Amino acid sequence: MMNRQSSSHHGARVSARPVRPPRERGTWKAFALAALMHVLLGILLYHGVNWQNNTPAGAEAELWTDIPDVSAPTPRPVPPPAPPIKVQPAPPPAKDEEADIALQEKKRKQQEAAARAAQLAEQQRAQQLADQEAEAKRQQQLAAQQAAQQAALAAQKAAQDKQKQADKQKQLAQQKLDQQKAQQAKEKEADAAKAAEQQKEAQEKAQEQADAKAKAQADAKAKAKAQADAQAKAKLDKERSARLAALQGQAGGGTSESGEGLAKSGTGRGAGGTATSAGYAEKVQRRVRPNIRWGGETAGLETVISVRVSPATGTLLSASIQRSSGNDQWDQAALRAVQLSDPMPLDINGQAPPTFTITMRPAGG
Repeated sequence: MMNRQSSSHHGARVSARPVRPPRERGTWKAFALAALMHVLLGILLYHGVNWQNNTPAGAEAELWTDIPDVSAPTPRPVPPPAPPIKVQPAPPPAKDEEADIALQEKKRKQQEAAARAAQLAEQQRAQQLADQEAEAKRQQQLAAQQAAQQAALAAQKAAQDKQKQADKQKQLAQQKLDQQKAQQAKEKEADAAKAAEQQKEAQEKAQEQADAKAKAQADAKAKAKAQADAQAKAKLDKERSARLAALQGQAGGGTSESGEGLAKSGTGRGAGGTATSAGYAEKVQRRVRPNIRWGGETAGLETVISVRVSPATGTLLSASIQRSSGNDQWDQAALRAVQLSDPMPLDINGQAPPTFTITMRPAGG
């Protein structure tokens, strides 16, 4: 009972202590003390059994009393009181008894020592069990803490992964938005370029229309002037023809060795024994005028072109500049116009003069 109470009290005292990890160095010491307690307990049990087998010496005493006679029914007088019983004093203890008492005292002390050793061993065992339980609890707490840390780390990693995924999606969305903006900017630039091109085409078309209109007006004006010039020259040619006819009539007929034809582009003069008609110069004008390509100045330019043709067909045999205007570009343009007019027209007699000159002036000159 005392051991249990001590164990309970010790357990309560141990439970009141703060939990601490076991000390590895005291394990072997605890095992050694437990083994020592078991050896002492065995020795005490052995001596206790031997002590109980020895018969202790006891004291002897004699008791004397009267035995009543119950054989006769007749009453007897009351006897006087018996004298007091004398108890002989016990003899003094012998030396064996003193040895037994000393042995008992020694055994008692040994039992108390064994009890204290057993109590100490029980306390140590309880302490060891408490330490083991505390270690197990600490291990459980440590495992729980590790599990909590791992769970926290896993949650943190999951949150980081989720944040990375969100950042990646945000980056992809931003890239897509940037691409859309770039595409829109490119399309806007393309639309602007297309609009500029269309505007440029419209301006060019308007300029072409303006140029065509101006050219048409200039052509109409030139045509009107050419018609007026042609009419004036025709009138002048008619008057000259009339004068030539009058002169020929006065000279008694004959054939003129030379003929003159006045045209807008110049004067055609034939030679070689064949007279030209009054309208041959106008024929040469209609043939040469469309081939003139000139856009420069017109004032004071006059070039004389010497022409040699085949009389039967009017095929141009040669053309050269007889008198320059002083402007080489206009001279070359006039010469090209004559060259492009091959063959030359035939006169009313079915032949062309073999040689003649053409005086070239630009329109408006």
